[in-house]
Amino acid sequence: MTAANLIGVDHAAGDDIGVAIIRNRAGDIVARLYQGDAYAIRPRLGFMDCDVMDPPYLLKTSGGGRYRKARKVIDEIEANGIEKGFDLSIINPLLSGAVVCFCHNDQLHELLPALAGQFHRYALLDWTKKTPQPVANKHYRPDREFFAHAWNKGFHPQGELADKGRSITAGPDRALKKRFGHPTIKPPAVMAKIMRNVAGERICDPFMGTGSTGVAAIEEGKQFFGIEREPRWFEAAVTRITEAVKGLRNE
Repeated sequence: MTAANLIGVDHAAGDDIGVAIIRNRAGDIVARLYQGDAYAIRPRLGFMDCDVMDPPYLLKTSGGGRYRKARKVIDEIEANGIEKGFDLSIINPLLSGAVVCFCHNDQLHELLPALAGQFHRYALLDWTKKTPQPVANKHYRPDREFFAHAWNKGFHPQGELADKGRSITAGPDRALKKRFGHPTIKPPAVMAKIMRNVAGERICDPFMGTGSTGVAAIEEGKQFFGIEREPRWFEAAVTRITEAVKGLRNE
């Protein structure tokens, strides 16, 4: 039976790092999930075909007025401490053939030069939201989120021509938000597109959250490695990815 095997501490990855191993019914390991600090754990996991990450955005969480009182997403982001940005050292071309990285508009000026200087090529893509927040806050509406796909030779974008659009329009999965409570779950359609585009089999998400990258990777037949700091999101990811493995047609 498909299940997550919570083995407690993986000494190969480092001290006090919780880990869950998820196997399919044939007994093959399809996912390894680590609870701990991404900056400490990721270098120990070795080479991946692609790091796919949705790291903390750099956000200004003030303002919002009456709208903010009615919809609590900004408060949730601030409460979870995921508005302070991330360290670019998590992106290492010696450890990955490619990287897909979401970011806020205000992080592009640092992210894109870093990718250009470390990888063979890159492309800037976006997720266009079907139902963007009705605010602008002396700026433009937040009706899209950017993600960059950078790759070295041999890890160029995959898929049919129809899969290689630079923009995808999708709405949020409100059922996932209601069930798991995470404020920034990416739509399954967005993550599925990314999995069709990335080369190779070994996929790592250093900021796993509730496991959206892992679910998409499993459904695309890839092997997944995920890291998450917060225990409740780690547990949610274990649940979601285990369910994804159980749902495979060949299981």
